[in-house]
Amino acid sequence: MSDRTDSTRHALALGGLVSVAAIFLALPVLAQGQGLAMLGTLSKGEWTVKQRGGAADRKICLRTGAELIQLMHRESGCSQFVVEDGAARVTVQYTCPGNGYGRTSIRRETAGLVQIESQGIHGGMPFEMTAEARRSGSC
Repeated sequence: MSDRTDSTRHALALGGLVSVAAIFLALPVLAQGQGLAMLGTLSKGEWTVKQRGGAADRKICLRTGAELIQLMHRESGCSQFVVEDGAARVTVQYTCPGNGYGRTSIRRETAGLVQIESQGIHGGMPFEMTAEARRSGSC
């Protein structure tokens, strides 16, 4: 065989490996965009968030379910990374440039009741929050 044939085979094999690697590298990105289906199963409307530890109740309007992820960081522009995406539980880690970060786990009990655990840094100070959120009406 000629050197040219061998180099062509090597180039084709390398091209195939690069294509396979590109597919595997793209899978997490695709999964990120299609995840968190559990949050979409929650009832839309007004929800009351009751923090354990004496903080005042808070009402939020739930449209997609994602509103529960960043209860301590209400601003937009935060990047999110899905850590766990199950049928009854999701965990998301997020970073808000200039204002800290957090990690939130939401466990679905029913379409109108979830348990939330969140911790991170907000405004330069650590926070830890445990709460129950329940649908309480219409927005």
